[in-house]
Amino acid sequence: MLSQFMVLFGFFALVLVSIFWINKAVRMFDRVISDGQSAWVFAELTVLTLPAVIGVVLPIATFASAVYVTNRLSTESELTVMQATGYSPGRMARPVLYYGLVVAAMMTLLAHVLVPLSLQQLEVRRGEVSSNITAKLLTEGEFLHPASGVTFYIREITPDGELRNVFLSDRRRPAAPTTYTSATAYLVQQGGGTKLVMLNGLAQNVEATGQRLFTTHFDDFSYDISRLVSQNALNIDRIAFAMTPELIRDPAGVAERTNVSLGTAVSMLHGRFVQAMMCVVAALVGFATLLQGGFSRFGVWRQIVTALVLLIGVKLVEGAVAGPVLAAPEMWPLLYLPILVGGALSWLLLYSAANPSLLRRLSGARVAAP
Repeated sequence: MLSQFMVLFGFFALVLVSIFWINKAVRMFDRVISDGQSAWVFAELTVLTLPAVIGVVLPIATFASAVYVTNRLSTESELTVMQATGYSPGRMARPVLYYGLVVAAMMTLLAHVLVPLSLQQLEVRRGEVSSNITAKLLTEGEFLHPASGVTFYIREITPDGELRNVFLSDRRRPAAPTTYTSATAYLVQQGGGTKLVMLNGLAQNVEATGQRLFTTHFDDFSYDISRLVSQNALNIDRIAFAMTPELIRDPAGVAERTNVSLGTAVSMLHGRFVQAMMCVVAALVGFATLLQGGFSRFGVWRQIVTALVLLIGVKLVEGAVAGPVLAAPEMWPLLYLPILVGGALSWLLLYSAANPSLLRRLSGARVAAP
């Protein structure tokens, strides 16, 4: 059973990760490529989003695999045969528990190590990409707007890096708009910035008073285009980037450094543990619910719907306890209430499967009640 769970888990995880990842990649593609970045930069950024996507998908894939395998075993009467040979529901649930623990170990590695590191590196690379003014401007045959009030155009870029027929309109000062045109130009890195060196060009200034046009011919002119991009300070001190040992050692210090409340830091810390344990709960709830009702040639679709409703209920409990912990960090044990609720539901379902007569007596008692 364990091998079947793992095989189907791999299949569902691969399909779901592909769907979620492609969705993110499509949204990122327009933003990255429109900034003039290469396909390699796009691939690097999308790969860095992969750990976070896998972290979202793993509990879903765990539940789907548990339900699918259990449904197949029930449809093929294998569960009935196992029960007839003396296997109790608790004994049959052991492979499911082991399966959940294996997935929980994967989720632990993701939540505590890979996701924080990948998110931090993704933020660093996004900052580098946004500050790459050269890539933003090296697009020929298109009017670009690298900043509000600025229009830039290049007719042709030669293999030698020469920019031909350059047009630059700077309207950031409405009282004194300026337009530069030149036959050739070059982008030059100097003093930590990027300068546009224009050759054989013309500068046109419009005077606000009197609306008079002044033109200046120049042989060469240097324009600092680094100012066209706002240089926002890169912030890598975010609570999502904090490593778990640091959160355990000094949650108040991490909260102060990342400018969040202590409740947010505590919720982030314990939420990572809850994420891993939720994989075990998802597997057990899916398996235990499908054991109800025994074999039916019509399938176990009712049990599947019930399992989905129960898992949604556990997630609702998880959402309900988040608010009190954010307001009062000392109430962090509440974050583990969904795990207790899911574990209790799994135990009750397994107990009901082991004692089907109890459920029939309860149903008969309700029917006989006046």
